[in-house]
Amino acid sequence: MLFVIFIVFALLSFAVSNTLKRKFKKYAQIPLQSSLSGREIAEKMLRDNGIYDVQVISVGGQLTDHYNPAKKTVNLSEGVYHGRSAAAAAIAAHECGHAVQHAKAYSMLTLRTMLVPVQNASAKIMNIIFFAMLFGGFFLTRAFPIELVLLVVIAANMVFTLFAFITLPVEFDASKRALQWIEAKGVVNSQEYAMSKDALKWAALTYVVAALGALTTLLYYIMIFLGGRD
Repeated sequence: MLFVIFIVFALLSFAVSNTLKRKFKKYAQIPLQSSLSGREIAEKMLRDNGIYDVQVISVGGQLTDHYNPAKKTVNLSEGVYHGRSAAAAAIAAHECGHAVQHAKAYSMLTLRTMLVPVQNASAKIMNIIFFAMLFGGFFLTRAFPIELVLLVVIAANMVFTLFAFITLPVEFDASKRALQWIEAKGVVNSQEYAMSKDALKWAALTYVVAALGALTTLLYYIMIFLGGRD
């Protein structure tokens, strides 16, 4: 059953990710009327929000864009950093949306940041359990009651699910801030705005699929635990 869940959500994730890449490639071919690059858009959005301690830098890869709150850097992939398209505008502004959230102490971003070490610890525990079951499942179940192991797995997956669902408003809010700003500042025209909005919609769907996958996996382990107690 768990394998089926994994396959279903892996296929969904692949489909959404593939669509996002196609959308980005398509919209990246259409030059912005304003001729601003992703870097210029990001720097302008930061200045307009009174943020002067965040650096905009270029990183390798495709769709590797992210905001690093620890280093206070908006990291844009080369295609976005140098790009002068609706896709580049959308992604650059979205990542700056996270910088604005950080500067304004947006509650959901603060909560997600607090959960990062718990998420990392949960991932390490799950890795230990996975390898223990793979190479020494007999000894693991002899050393610990299976109910205890399941409870640990459920607790870890609860953290994953909570983190995934907290991520949703963080991403939606960053996109909302980005779209409002690029429209208000005339960075994009009406046609470019529609393309930017569509690109960010598909980017957001990747997080929705991840959250639903985490919730489904959590419910699966809970059902196993409850079934074993009957």
